[in-house]
Amino acid sequence: MNKETYIFISRSGGGKGTQVALLEEYIKEKDYSPVFHMEAGDRFREFISHNTYSSNLAKEMTNSGELLPSFLAVWAWTTELITGVKENQILIIDGTPRQLDEAIILDEALKFYGRNKVKVVVIDVSREWSIERMKERKRADDRTFESRKKRLDWFEADVVKVLDYFEESPDYEVIKVNGEQSIKKVHDEILEKLKI
Repeated sequence: MNKETYIFISRSGGGKGTQVALLEEYIKEKDYSPVFHMEAGDRFREFISHNTYSSNLAKEMTNSGELLPSFLAVWAWTTELITGVKENQILIIDGTPRQLDEAIILDEALKFYGRNKVKVVVIDVSREWSIERMKERKRADDRTFESRKKRLDWFEADVVKVLDYFEESPDYEVIKVNGEQSIKKVHDEILEKLKI
């Protein structure tokens, strides 16, 4: 399984983090391969906890449900990738990219690391399902109706273009999974479709 690369994408509240954790645990138990889970969210949340001009602007956008400029997202995940990935690790990318220009840069990065035939796991949930999950998890950027609506709107406006980009490339295999079922059933469907 060396050099396997998986990208997880879904609407907010779609269960990406849960499913990534289950896949990581499954891989470690099954074949003892080292796994690098690239999730830039922690780095970004740490960044906006500071009181700087840049972090305050980003915090304002995040709290209102705005999609952040690509340069901030790219900074967060390229820093994670450059400092964290090692040779022959299985790479799991959680929730990135969110815009087409990010996808193009990520593609360059994956080619730099010699990673081809990347599998993109799309956890497919409806807008209504997503709204309910965002309400339940009570994150700061999910609190208001307006912020939830904006997050879902930019998914439909921007992330759909990312999926189109991956679907048109021979270097990516896009796998859609029904996210509106139990956590276990989603996990089982992922394993079945990934053939691992």
